[in-house]
Amino acid sequence: MKARMVYLAAAVVVIVLGLGSRKFPDSLPEFISSNAGDALWAIMIYLGVRAIGINKSRGFAAGVSLIFCFAIEFSQLYQADWINSIRSTLLGALVLGKGFLFVDLVRYTVGIMIAFVVDRSIHRGVR
Repeated sequence: MKARMVYLAAAVVVIVLGLGSRKFPDSLPEFISSNAGDALWAIMIYLGVRAIGINKSRGFAAGVSLIFCFAIEFSQLYQADWINSIRSTLLGALVLGKGFLFVDLVRYTVGIMIAFVVDRSIHRGVR
């Protein structure tokens, strides 16, 4: 239970950082403001998967997170009115995004790789 709470708390911190990167992009270097939001979103997904599947491996969490992030990104190729109306809301845009960008797949992959490496480094030897 303790580990689950740590992952959830870390996810909250990542959410705050991600929202901050979107709210104050001019306060960050351009490379960071352009890429951090998507990488942090993927890190949040990884942390959520780890919290839910606490007894699963980090590799499992990374794989599920990558599939989830890629699925959301590819879903942006679908542009029906009903889903675009959801995407037009703040929460819908944050969760579903607005339009497909290949570079987002790279950002998600890098974010999940960072989360995986940090997770493994902090909890070396712990499943």
